[in-house]
Amino acid sequence: MFAPPSSSDPLTTPEFPSASNMSMFSTGILVLTSPLHTLPLRIAPVLSSAAQLVERTLYVHLHPGLNLGGGSQPRPVFIPPVVDLSTLISRLYSNAADVCGHLDVRVLLTNVRAQSQAVSNGPFPSPQSLSHSPEVVLTDFPLQDPGESHQVTQCLQRYTGHCYVCSPSLPSVLLHPQLMKLQEQEEELKEPEQKAEPLETYSDVVVGGTFDRLHGAHKTLLNISCLLANRRFLIGVCDQAMLKQKVLKELIQPYPLRVQRLQEFLQDIKPSLQVEIVPLDDPFGVSVVDPLLQCIVVSEETRRGGEAVNRKRIGNGLPALILHEIQLLKDAHHTETEEEKISSSSLRSRLLGTLLTPLKDTSHLAPLPYVIGLTGGSGSGKSSIARQLEDLGAVRIDCDKLGHEVYQPGTAAYHRVLEEFGSDLLNEDKTINRRALGKKVFGNKERLKALTDIVWPEIALLVKGRISQARQEGKQVCVVDAAVLLEAGWTDMVHEVWVTVIPDEEAVSRITERDGVTSEDAERRLQSQWSNAKQVEHANVVLSTLWEKEVTRKQVLKAWNLLQKRIQQRQEGP
Repeated sequence: MFAPPSSSDPLTTPEFPSASNMSMFSTGILVLTSPLHTLPLRIAPVLSSAAQLVERTLYVHLHPGLNLGGGSQPRPVFIPPVVDLSTLISRLYSNAADVCGHLDVRVLLTNVRAQSQAVSNGPFPSPQSLSHSPEVVLTDFPLQDPGESHQVTQCLQRYTGHCYVCSPSLPSVLLHPQLMKLQEQEEELKEPEQKAEPLETYSDVVVGGTFDRLHGAHKTLLNISCLLANRRFLIGVCDQAMLKQKVLKELIQPYPLRVQRLQEFLQDIKPSLQVEIVPLDDPFGVSVVDPLLQCIVVSEETRRGGEAVNRKRIGNGLPALILHEIQLLKDAHHTETEEEKISSSSLRSRLLGTLLTPLKDTSHLAPLPYVIGLTGGSGSGKSSIARQLEDLGAVRIDCDKLGHEVYQPGTAAYHRVLEEFGSDLLNEDKTINRRALGKKVFGNKERLKALTDIVWPEIALLVKGRISQARQEGKQVCVVDAAVLLEAGWTDMVHEVWVTVIPDEEAVSRITERDGVTSEDAERRLQSQWSNAKQVEHANVVLSTLWEKEVTRKQVLKAWNLLQKRIQQRQEGP
């Protein structure tokens, strides 16, 4: 049990002189007790202090005016849904994104209910189970007398145990986010007691979205929707048809995973709500046919979509929905190529160059050189990235050039190709006419396989030879630049697979400009290759050359630096 002496440190205890010396907890509950009108000033410093102790999930329980030092044991009560509460939730998630972006913050609403819907046995007839078991409870309650610290922390522990399933010996921590400075500012906020403006609530509420990698803006939308909904919350989640125009759509989480994350979040937030999650295959979904819906929650950006929903509903003989608009959250960490708002596309772009999936067992390979298999569709910029990696110190193994080598007269592949496809392929100088060979296999899967069965193993032997040569020269990293890395099954030669992706439309534009072919030919070429999505399934690292060259350069440098750390950790051992 932790309790602080008077100090200006964000967080201090008798046992531990400062927060930096305290052990970290995976999951915590933060009980906010300050009045609603003063909480906006306290949120950022309180969250910052909490982030020094909690490293994964931080639940936030609101009980404005809760007195933990009054001598008697307080009990949870229903908090009415008011406009200030909605504003506070937006502020809280916005501050969390700024000061503790690594934390999964969740504002709990089980104890928020209009008086008319309140039940006699209180918000917690029995303790609520949370998806992550709390390991510590924190509070912003201002301790007036350091001598009361033990009593207050025990009181907090019992209060939390009444609300949520947690250990009876749950550690309690009092946070002190430089309250003296805050109190001076709060003096200016003191205003005559005004009756809080009630928030209009509805039986059935609907929202729609992609909900990829739940972030602060999603949580704000979901929390406020839960605040507005008394009975049912309907969520349309974009499925395949609605993802085609999304930036880096290959990195969007699978639909079942997005649904699972939503269900877990909402079960924590407001378990009393009837939640329905349905796939969204068009911009409207069930919102234009469900007669029970009363309200749709939109942002400034999606308001027009909400208005379009209402036009469809009216056309279907249904009443229009109330449009409840929330503000977009600003992203304080966005780069020049990212949106100003907190968005999933920005989060996906930040994944580029990072390790997305765990590395497979490569104990059959020599530790050095460390081999990267780099692949990507035609026009994706794969070779330009390979050249940048070469400039950073990697040995580039160009499989396209090796492919030319295996066709040279006198090689094993040369003789086998002539046996399989005929000597009419020969030029006057006895070299194989690859254009004529291409015509023989084009559009014929069996003949193409017969060719690749001859050529790919020979290229693989040459690749292994180049890797061996790099090892003898003491090189640290090799990059195998291979368009067919995955199709040819060459992943057993590399430690990591890196995939370069760009949208198909951009690839077609680049191919037509580069090769002087028609857009139809370019599209056929792309269709004959593995799709971006299929390649990304096999990727450890994903890169994209969609933006300016400088953006790609920074991305590659980031990937290279992270790679160096992985190689070093590998050499140092577990």
